[in-house]
Amino acid sequence: MEEYKNSFSIKQWAEGDRPREKLVLKGKTALSDAELIAILIGSGNRGESAVQLSKRILQASENNLNQLGKASVKQLMKFKGIGEAKAISIVAALELGRRRRGEEALQRKKVTSSDSVYEVMQPIIGDLDHEEFWILYLNNSNKILQKLQLSKGGITGTIVDVRLAFKNALEIGATAVILAHNHPSGTLQPSTADKQLTQKLKIAGESLDIKVLDHLIVTQKSYFSFANEGLL
Repeated sequence: MEEYKNSFSIKQWAEGDRPREKLVLKGKTALSDAELIAILIGSGNRGESAVQLSKRILQASENNLNQLGKASVKQLMKFKGIGEAKAISIVAALELGRRRRGEEALQRKKVTSSDSVYEVMQPIIGDLDHEEFWILYLNNSNKILQKLQLSKGGITGTIVDVRLAFKNALEIGATAVILAHNHPSGTLQPSTADKQLTQKLKIAGESLDIKVLDHLIVTQKSYFSFANEGLL
């Protein structure tokens, strides 16, 4: 029984094949996604090494880290060998990765196209299972002054306070804004409510000499731009 148990232990592998040692010897980019997750969980179960267990976890998420990032602690704990502590480690690591992507995007600061807006907003709202409505406040050089969540809703919609949106714009001296919200369903087509809200915000902005430059519908893999489609 002891021999059976140890046969799946990473400690029995050649040193160059062990995830931790491989990272030290060859660098982090040499490791597969499964090997990186194996480092997080430390050990597998009686029938699998940490790497084998990590591969199975990834396969359940279609080998997609963005998909895995949506998994909850309880969902991860359904895998044999993944207790609460290991599940929390995976969730925390993937959340750090998501936040890092958001910070890297914000370092660009200046908005030059709808693509650049998507790069800023996708890490924030692209993977959520509920709708959130955000606004980016820009100066006259199209540099981002601030990003703000205006509302958080359910699976199918959210309510936006137009007064709050422009009150904040006036307080920070923004000359333009860009709207963004996500569609958890993955559909990129704007609803009638999306179009009506966009026009409402556009009209309100015009009265204050604050231009609504664009409104993006963000999903995990793509986006819809009101400006690109001539809807502004």
